[in-house]
Amino acid sequence: MTIKAVGHQWYWSYEYSDHCTEDGEFINFDSYMIPTEDLGAKGGHLRLLEVDNRVVLPTETHIRVVITSADVLHCWAVPSLGVKLDACPGRLNQTSMYIKRPGTFYGQCSEICGVNHGFMPIVVNAVSRDSFADWINIKLEDLE
Repeated sequence: MTIKAVGHQWYWSYEYSDHCTEDGEFINFDSYMIPTEDLGAKGGHLRLLEVDNRVVLPTETHIRVVITSADVLHCWAVPSLGVKLDACPGRLNQTSMYIKRPGTFYGQCSEICGVNHGFMPIVVNAVSRDSFADWINIKLEDLE
């Protein structure tokens, strides 16, 4: 499967280009960091690492990640998945990964892309293939 990550100042956009509606509309969304004051008092989220829309990916699947930028240099880095690749404007870079177990994996932009570069976290939710299929179906229904 393929996912596209696009760096913006200062958030990420994602597109699931293998999954679209009958009208050809792809699943896509923006992912912004949740400000500290919006995290809540429970403490269940990590400060400066939590996002409003997480990337959901299936386990035990070969995944191609296409990475680019809409403005300046960024870097899509998730160290616990062994992935770090620059996002360059006007260029498509690609890498691959294979997630063996379910879990939540955190990363962030590791390129000095501007004053707020430290506020571009990445959160990947790795789920079973069945859970991923359910998530995809819900997202596609939301598009229709």
